[in-house]
Amino acid sequence: MSAIIQANPLEKLSQQPLPTGDSCVLVVFGASGDLTKRKLIPGLYNLSCEGCMNPEFEVLGIGRTPMSSEEFRKRTGEAAAKSKDARNFSESGWTDFETRLHYMEGDINDANFYLRLRNRLEEMEKNGSSPNHLFYVSTPASVAGPIIEGLGGVGLNRREQGWTRIVLEKPFGRDLESANVLNDVVHGVFDEKAVYRIDHYLGKETVQNILVFRFSNSLFEPVWNRNYIDYVEITAAETVGVENRAAFYEETGALPDMVANHLLQLLALTAMEPPLAFDADSVREQKVQVFRSIRPMSVEDAARFTARGQYGAGVSDGKRVPGYREEPGVNRNSVTETYAAVRFQIENWRWAGVPFYIRTGKRLRRNLTEIRVHLKPTPQALFASASSGIGPNVITISIQPDEGISIAFDAKRPGTQMRTVTVQANFSYQASFGSKGPVAYETLLLDSMRGDATLFTRRDEVEAEWRIITPIEEAWAHLPLPYFPNYSAGSEGPTSWHELLKIRGEIGEQAIGTGK
Repeated sequence: MSAIIQANPLEKLSQQPLPTGDSCVLVVFGASGDLTKRKLIPGLYNLSCEGCMNPEFEVLGIGRTPMSSEEFRKRTGEAAAKSKDARNFSESGWTDFETRLHYMEGDINDANFYLRLRNRLEEMEKNGSSPNHLFYVSTPASVAGPIIEGLGGVGLNRREQGWTRIVLEKPFGRDLESANVLNDVVHGVFDEKAVYRIDHYLGKETVQNILVFRFSNSLFEPVWNRNYIDYVEITAAETVGVENRAAFYEETGALPDMVANHLLQLLALTAMEPPLAFDADSVREQKVQVFRSIRPMSVEDAARFTARGQYGAGVSDGKRVPGYREEPGVNRNSVTETYAAVRFQIENWRWAGVPFYIRTGKRLRRNLTEIRVHLKPTPQALFASASSGIGPNVITISIQPDEGISIAFDAKRPGTQMRTVTVQANFSYQASFGSKGPVAYETLLLDSMRGDATLFTRRDEVEAEWRIITPIEEAWAHLPLPYFPNYSAGSEGPTSWHELLKIRGEIGEQAIGTGK
């Protein structure tokens, strides 16, 4: 049994207006793809409706699909109208926005295409378009290199008047070696300060709020260490399957797709030391120090401290769904993991001895992303005769679907007996502020237009992440493969997760969590 209390702001707050981006031409490679329709265009539409767009902002979509600019506007408009990320979509709002959209067919592997692109941008500038260029590579990492080299080959990497920046989507490489190669290609063409490696988790309000919660509250900052924290869980569970990403997912899997970027970023923000300032270099430097404190795993470590799985057929959201190997485009004998769990140890003064449990999976029972910080229990001598036990305090930072923070603690039940009950103080962004604010891609797109790289990852940060993940992948290649599929769609995941937690003993069982 538990009671709920609500945490609300002490003052009435109004939504702060978002800043205005610089004038620029946003050149989107992969404009006919899924990400552009689902995330980029809805995010840009919202920014336009919020008044955040400079009058000289335009989009030039690049894709292999033959279509005119008018057809591009029609297709993206239909997608935006159906998107849950496009707030208050209206025909009149779209009519005002779509005049900014242009399209150009081109093969990114054709060297002559980049000359045509340069000529197109020069022509647009003569007709009044901005001299600033923001290139967005919304393509798989395997084709990012040729795009970067193509831009550099025709001089589009630098401008005599105006600025040039490039945004790169994750995953940034497939392993440490490919990440190093891609970074070398990038640095051969662009300055590091012009490179924006995007991880959309860092644009979420609650993720950014982790630093405020930790470092601005004297109630929590003194206990955020090994002396008071028992263990930390970071979970990203999805009810959906591979959907239409089979080709991409077969090359990656859950570990590179989610742990190598999203979840390690959440771990770093949870564990990092306070930065000197909230600017790009200060924040990213502290995150890198966390990654450097995680020792790469041996084959023996990976056998003990990791788990992997692949979903089979089952029931999800009341519907019968196929297993991963039955999904369209998936190899019928695929050994790609759709579930990954890792126990990390951060070997520094603050966190020595505190395990960080990270897990992610598709086709699980719940859809949520959260961080749970479990504090150590107090000595129970005072309540030894109480008829109910005293549970440890838990701080839950919910990232999605409901953004907020909750704190579980114990209180006495009404009555003459010394009986306790767990109560929970909840802070919800929606309930407290009346709106969820900008979605992640809005924040990051606007920051890239403004030249603020704080919420983007740096080269050494990406490589430090791969130094942690690549040894696990290499160890898995040497370890016996689990019998796939080893969990049903709609379940909590493979039982190997429970075995991983048992390493801690009895207290480990509590880390499974209910998600309630």
